Amino acid sequence: MLNYIWLGLMVCAVLIGGWNGQLKAVANGSLDWANIAVVNIAFTLIGVMALWLGIMRLAERSGLVALVARALRPVMRWIFPEVPAEHPAMGAMLMNIAANMLGLGNAATPFGLRAMKDLESLNPRPGTATNAMCTFLAINTSGIQLVPVTAIAILVANKSTNPTAIVGTSLICTACAAVAGVLMAKFLSHLPGFRLSPVTTSRSGASEAQPPAAEAVQANEPAEPLKWWGKAAVTVFLLFFAWLFLRLMFPDVFKWPAATEPAEANLFVRLLGAVSLLAIPFLLSAIPLWAAVRRVKVYDEFVDGAKEGFNVAVRIIPYLVAMLVAVGMFRAAGGIDWLSRVLAPVFGLIGFPPDLLPMVLVRPLSGTASLGFFTELVKTCGPDSLIARMGGTIYGSTETTFYVLAVYFGSVAIKRTRHALLAGLTADFVSVVMAVIVCRMVFR
Repeated sequence: MLNYIWLGLMVCAVLIGGWNGQLKAVANGSLDWANIAVVNIAFTLIGVMALWLGIMRLAERSGLVALVARALRPVMRWIFPEVPAEHPAMGAMLMNIAANMLGLGNAATPFGLRAMKDLESLNPRPGTATNAMCTFLAINTSGIQLVPVTAIAILVANKSTNPTAIVGTSLICTACAAVAGVLMAKFLSHLPGFRLSPVTTSRSGASEAQPPAAEAVQANEPAEPLKWWGKAAVTVFLLFFAWLFLRLMFPDVFKWPAATEPAEANLFVRLLGAVSLLAIPFLLSAIPLWAAVRRVKVYDEFVDGAKEGFNVAVRIIPYLVAMLVAVGMFRAAGGIDWLSRVLAPVFGLIGFPPDLLPMVLVRPLSGTASLGFFTELVKTCGPDSLIARMGGTIYGSTETTFYVLAVYFGSVAIKRTRHALLAGLTADFVSVVMAVIVCRMVFR
């Protein structure tokens, strides 16, 4: 399916561009987006990937991944029945989901790529997406996050009187999208067109397609119990961060020295700010500390894990270039505007606001472009309008599906994506529909 979509974007871009007299823009767009894919995305990912893959290595070696996976084993076993309960992929997927929920995009992507690598270690058909991979991608494209930080920031910048009003609606929509994406992935996996054929075996009885990295089957959890001094160190560390959290939540009471402005009156806004400020410092220090008290050589293991960051960033370059060039050419040709004009009357008949169409159409293709459309929507309709809140809910509960697919599958050289794209687009569709329905009910 991805072959036809990619070809369609490329051909339609040239045809529409020729009709509109935008062939020069199409040609320039292809070169610009090829450069963006390599320089602005892949290269900038190297440092981030090295950092978080090193942290992930420490989490594995210290047994933290296994601990997290075991805590949520019943849910994960139902969603990913093909993955062994103690496999490192379980912990990596959980950490990716948790990072997405907290809005830590820089951490979520490396965790997700590590999860794909671990899932590939179980794949008997290299180059073909497994059911677990498709389901995991559907969860990522549902845009699960507790707080749509970016959308709220746009509303705040445009003087909204209640910028956090979309938190509840976004949470409802993203939950519905995640459930729909998972159910669709499971349903499609049983259809004849997407069903995996049995793995053939050689005469010796061994599978002809062996997993490429079968050595990482069990999570590495030290059997040695935590010493008293380790428990004391962890307890003091947690109490320190609890104290920092309270200082951020109640700066007037604890006399936060860095506070140069009056404290935000809205308690919920202060909560979001405290979590956002402390989340990454907490992860960057808590995981190495936990590894240290479990007697892991933290520096050596971090460096070993970080080495993979460069390799992953380089592997995804061809997939990023292919996808972003096609999307960039289609946008430059005026394809999004043309689709909006054609579909607006149809969607207007069913009560869907036509003003939302450009953002909805471009959201699965480009995060930057959809953010631009949302910003323009807020300025045009007003930050507290129903349309702006619908747009904020959609932006906060969906994801750039094509980008996620290119990066995640490209990192493990998956070419046959099977039903992953359909499941991801289903999650996007459900989120959009629910956003319109829920916002009409809540903000009428």
